[in-house]
Amino acid sequence: MLAVPYQTMTHDQWTAVDEFIARRLHERDEALDAALAASAEAGLPAIQVSPCHGKMLHLLARAMGARRILEIGTLGGYSTIWLARALPTGGRLISLEANPKHAEVARANIARAGLAGAVEVRLGRALDTLPQLAAEQAGPFDLFFIDADKEHIAEYFDWAIRLGRPGSLILVDNVVREGAVLDAESADTAVQGVRRFIERLGRDQRVSATVVQTVGVKKYDGFALAVITAATARTP
Repeated sequence: MLAVPYQTMTHDQWTAVDEFIARRLHERDEALDAALAASAEAGLPAIQVSPCHGKMLHLLARAMGARRILEIGTLGGYSTIWLARALPTGGRLISLEANPKHAEVARANIARAGLAGAVEVRLGRALDTLPQLAAEQAGPFDLFFIDADKEHIAEYFDWAIRLGRPGSLILVDNVVREGAVLDAESADTAVQGVRRFIERLGRDQRVSATVVQTVGVKKYDGFALAVITAATARTP
C-alpha cells in the first residue's frame, strides 16, 4: 500500500496502519484472542480498546510500576487483561461493571488468562460501587482507566481523584468522538458528557492533564490523560 497525503487518509488506511503495527509489535496471544472471541460469541458490543491501545495501557502501567489499578467499565475484560498483566507480584486490579452479562463474560476471560487471583470484577453501577471503595479505604490506586458511559465520566473522574494520590495517572477513553466533541448543540448525551468533563478538567487545579487524539481501527477518537498533582487530593 502506497503512502497517501494525510489530508486524504481514510478509516481503511488508519486500520491498515494499525494492523501493520500490531503484526510487527504484538505477538499472537491466545488469552486475548479468546477473550475477544468469547465476547463476540456472547453478543457483547465490539467497543473494547484496540490491541495497540491495550498494549499502550499495559506499558503505561508497567512504566509507572502500578501496584493498584482501578478500571471503570469492564465489558469483556480485554483491557482488564492488558492492565492486570502489568501488575507486579502482589498487585491488585479492581474493575467495575454495571452489566451482569458483561461481568460474567469478563470473569471467565480473566480466569482463562490466569489472572483471577489478581483481579476482582465488581458488579453494580459505578456511582454506587465507587463510594463503597472509598468506605473500604481500598485506595490509593496508582492508575485509573475510565471506559464507561460518557454521561457520567466527570463524576467518575472526581471519584478517581478521591481514590488516588499525588502521582496517580487517570486515563479516560473516547473523549474526541470523531470530532463531535466540538458540537455544543449535540443531542448526544455521550458528547455532552465528554464536553462537560473536558470543561471541568480544564478548571481542575488538582491535576495536570491533556488529550491525545487517535486514529486507527477505532476510527477517530482520543484519550484524556491526567496526573494528580494536589497533595491533598485523597480524602481520609
